[in-house]
Amino acid sequence: MAVDLSMPVLVVDDYKTMVRIIRNLLKQIGFEDVDEAADGTEALSKLKERQYGLVISDWNMEPMTGYELLKQVRDDASLNALPFIMVTAEAKSENVIAAKKAGVNNYIVKPFNAQTLKSKIETVFEN
Repeated sequence: MAVDLSMPVLVVDDYKTMVRIIRNLLKQIGFEDVDEAADGTEALSKLKERQYGLVISDWNMEPMTGYELLKQVRDDASLNALPFIMVTAEAKSENVIAAKKAGVNNYIVKPFNAQTLKSKIETVFEN
């Protein structure tokens, strides 16, 4: 696996339970350094304070959605190469297409397990 398990990962979701679930799945995979943000605005300020190796963000959040966060990350020269995985409950093809166009590295539809998350992360780091 070409994934550095020691890299810091930022999980962005306004639903605390989902943050806990993703954090636990990441720990099962072997990630130790997992940080969290409750929305896109908080995530952006954390991304400016610290260098993360991966962002896993929910799509549906207020006041800044994961999609808006993704676009801001891709527009920022210091962040635009950051691997970004979008998580959503909706498998709408127009959302997947919009996220791809905005530069998302991978896309996960809820619910998912550790194996799905691991393979999505591996795919991001193989490319």
